[in-house]
Amino acid sequence: MPREALALLEQQSRQGHIDLFYADESQVSPPGYVPYGWQFEEEQVCIASAQGKGLNCFVLISRDNRMVYATSQETITASFIAHQLEKLSFSITKLTVVVLDNARVHTATKINQALDRWQQRGLFLFYLPPYSPHLNMAERLWKELKARWLKPEDFRTTDNLFFAVNMALAAVGKQLFIQFNEYSL
Repeated sequence: MPREALALLEQQSRQGHIDLFYADESQVSPPGYVPYGWQFEEEQVCIASAQGKGLNCFVLISRDNRMVYATSQETITASFIAHQLEKLSFSITKLTVVVLDNARVHTATKINQALDRWQQRGLFLFYLPPYSPHLNMAERLWKELKARWLKPEDFRTTDNLFFAVNMALAAVGKQLFIQFNEYSL
């Protein structure tokens, strides 16, 4: 049932009746992102990286690369997400649906207490079924950010890393684009 409902939301979005955003959070850590590596047995390979806390990111992204984001060195909490959704609720111009997974910070009391207020403004939340990250397009953003847009030299210092992350996120929909596949069940 949730997959069929998401398909209907996608159809409504394609027809221009609603704005549909996918939301998620992730951390970019100073040790870096290494999806895989290969080297000769006797070869020494290393990537310079800083030590310290990572940068936590929360994004809302649409299929046409419109994006709203916020970053923090602090843990992303339900209060942080509620604040971001509250800001979004004041800026929407038509019925808007935000797709979220069932993480505790997305289903916390703080979020549930604001639902009626947001719905009166035209902002609705849609929760994905458990264990379905493949349905959340925001997951694709993290892969692009960590595997393609950030360069090894960005990880040398935390200042470099935080700057590079913020620059990349700010460029989404302007200089950086993600080609999302057409939604299908």
